[in-house]
Amino acid sequence: MTVEKHNPNHDDECLRSKSWSDLPQVLLISVFERLSFTNYQRAKSVCWSWYSASTQSVPKNQIPWLVLFPEDDDKNDNFSCTVFNPEEKHKLYKTQDLGMEFAKSVCMATYGSWLLMRDPRRDPLYNFHIVNLFTHERIDLPCVELLWKDYELSIASDKRMRYRGISLRSPVFWVDEKTKDYLVAWGLRDWCVVYAKKGDTSWNQIPQTPDCYHMVYKDHNLYFLSYFYGVFKIFDFSGEIVKQTFQSCFPVETFQFGRQIRLPSNSWSVCATQLVVTVAGNVLKVEKCWRARDRSWSFRLYKVYSSGGFIKKRERIHSLDDDEFMLFDQGITVLANNTHDGGFIRRNCIYFNAACHGKKNTNDTCFIFNLETQETKELHTLFDTSPIQFSRAQWFLPSFTKRT
Repeated sequence: MTVEKHNPNHDDECLRSKSWSDLPQVLLISVFERLSFTNYQRAKSVCWSWYSASTQSVPKNQIPWLVLFPEDDDKNDNFSCTVFNPEEKHKLYKTQDLGMEFAKSVCMATYGSWLLMRDPRRDPLYNFHIVNLFTHERIDLPCVELLWKDYELSIASDKRMRYRGISLRSPVFWVDEKTKDYLVAWGLRDWCVVYAKKGDTSWNQIPQTPDCYHMVYKDHNLYFLSYFYGVFKIFDFSGEIVKQTFQSCFPVETFQFGRQIRLPSNSWSVCATQLVVTVAGNVLKVEKCWRARDRSWSFRLYKVYSSGGFIKKRERIHSLDDDEFMLFDQGITVLANNTHDGGFIRRNCIYFNAACHGKKNTNDTCFIFNLETQETKELHTLFDTSPIQFSRAQWFLPSFTKRT
């Protein structure tokens, strides 16, 4: 029997060949693109090879995070935001100093990691800009003052329109992470919807869009709902010219003339009616309801448009498609599969804020409504944290780009 002599150099060669740093870049990139954001950040600090792979990939589709804005009376530290990642339930992160102007501005909407901010000056002279929460990139938007002059002229020529000060309704926006192309749209009082794209020096008007009540922008389509008449339209922004591709009507129940619309027999009051666009491109009319008797929330969902065309008779539905949850204030549904959040992101649930109800003790508090059980829970009950930490909060879906 022959016994082979042990060669220590051979062991060293095997160890070197099996080093995690020696994994092919193609394989590492594939791994990085499957990681959650938290694990992505941890993995890229392992070694130089892994960091290099991270610069050529982005994390998988994110679960929603919360951005918490500073309180008005927090004068010592109000130049930054607090970010909450549900994957790390007991941690809150502070952003870098975003400046005094940011602290005095108001966040009107979110898209990816971008915030649409309104400056602190009083109307009608306020202006807007877009800022990235993580990179601090800023995009200034056209001045509103010129648009305001056009609005005054319209009031003077139409006696049905009354001057009541500027009113911004349902702002929506979109930003391309690579090219920084953008679109911002919002309704101006009872006049029309206005928008601006990259390269514009002034705001453009979309004709025949009076009484804007709610809008959603997704996949280059603007979904528009009017306030009094329930006119529902879809506009295509994919080309140089904005085209209307669909129009219909359905009733809108909500606050009207200072009074809540009460639903029959059960004392529910509809305090908001909004459009929600699903992952598949279907459009839902969602009624957010409040019952004062037991301080309860509820939702009623109707399918009003499918990706194949108009639904003649509105269809009430009692659940979302498989593996989806709803961000009510953003007007979208999101896939909930492949998330490792310890049960925080739940399928067939609606995530919303209580801001529209207007009570000081519940204003902006975050809630989760389960469509299956019809139960509502405050967000802070899922964590060992105080509910005050979730005041003035907005959901957002973090977006990241390759650095190559």
